[in-house]
Amino acid sequence: MKPNRELSRRNFLAASGAVVAATSVAIQTTAAEPSVSPSDSKLAIDGGPKAVQEKLKPVKRWGEPERERLNAAIEQNTMFYWQGPQTKLFTERFREVCPVKYVMTCSSGTAALHIAAAAAGIGPGDEVITTGITDVGTVIGVLYQQGVPVFADLGASTYNLDPADVERKITPKTKAIIAVHLAGNPCRMDELKAIADKHNLVLIEDCAQAWGAKYRGKPVGTIGHIACFSLQQTKQITTGDGGAVGSSDERFGPLLQRFGDKGASRTKPGLQTLFATNYRMTELQAGFAAAQLTRLENIASTRSHNGNLLGEKIRGLPGIVPHGIDPADRATYWFYMFCMEPKKFKCDRAQFVKALVAEGVPASAGYIPVALYGNPVFQKHGFFAGRWPVKEMGLTSMDYSKVSLPETKRILDNSIRMVFREEMTESFMVSVADAIRKVAEHYAV
Repeated sequence: MKPNRELSRRNFLAASGAVVAATSVAIQTTAAEPSVSPSDSKLAIDGGPKAVQEKLKPVKRWGEPERERLNAAIEQNTMFYWQGPQTKLFTERFREVCPVKYVMTCSSGTAALHIAAAAAGIGPGDEVITTGITDVGTVIGVLYQQGVPVFADLGASTYNLDPADVERKITPKTKAIIAVHLAGNPCRMDELKAIADKHNLVLIEDCAQAWGAKYRGKPVGTIGHIACFSLQQTKQITTGDGGAVGSSDERFGPLLQRFGDKGASRTKPGLQTLFATNYRMTELQAGFAAAQLTRLENIASTRSHNGNLLGEKIRGLPGIVPHGIDPADRATYWFYMFCMEPKKFKCDRAQFVKALVAEGVPASAGYIPVALYGNPVFQKHGFFAGRWPVKEMGLTSMDYSKVSLPETKRILDNSIRMVFREEMTESFMVSVADAIRKVAEHYAV
């Protein structure tokens, strides 16, 4: 947020709550009246005026709070994480955001997910159900544990796992589910948790894009068995790279530190009983992350408010399907994504996006070019020096070249993604909605 436009936390939360309430009503109504006048309806790509005129001023993502933590770390005689004061502070503040008993800081969100997979006991041939529309980091840990990612289909506009299809994908080899809260939009956690409990599966939450998000008022990461977060440069809060993994489950929580620290127990040192990687985070990163956490509520509230506002403004537009956010949840919009219905437009997605960009909207075609299983390394099963040992040994019959998920394909073919940043204002969101409306009406069949 801009320093001269800061709202109090109370006002922010009130504003966000009002928007959520309005959104739940707006589902029954048509889109809001356009701000673009008929004389401005000529597309910018054809020489008309841009719908988005506002020039955004980047906000500083770090400053004195982070400098204070770094200075404190410099005065220490250690930068090692174990019992370090910066790690201790980060852990305390992390628990305020995600109340879990056990926390392990680590080097990335991918590392957090690998630690989770190891703690969950994923081994050769074990199947883990997840989404095909996510960063590859979601499944890297599963593969390195010699597990088998199994991809389930998604909800039409939520872009998250469809619980019904998750249950259809369960086999005797299934060991876990990884629920990815894509773009900060919470998954249908009650249903996924019920499925996990019914089949005795481990439910891992990939919260990499979901800092500050809430499911039915509960912080994401607190519903499943293990929670994984990323602090990569583009996330809501960051240390450049970094992560955290947490759990309150006594089966997995005590293992998180060991699986992030070469298998070593810092509380009960002795002979090696576990084999693991080194994913430790330094005190410098932990101190920086602790400072970033003081900014999270304002960031999360801003993103939630603006994303809900944009969704409200474009809801009801013919041929446009807004991001599917449940009014009972708080999404924190790492990005905003909507879908176009191709049959309702006389242009393809590429042209639609080109027109939006000309109007001043920071838009692009979808999130990733193909689902994870569509990448060559999956199609060729070449994960380890061009080979996949578990398949060669007959521990899995998985063939990613035969995976076909209709809703996943539809989302990849028809979605349009918009970048989200804290400096975006309400007026900017309204002008973006005007641009989407302007382009949609121009190309409508």
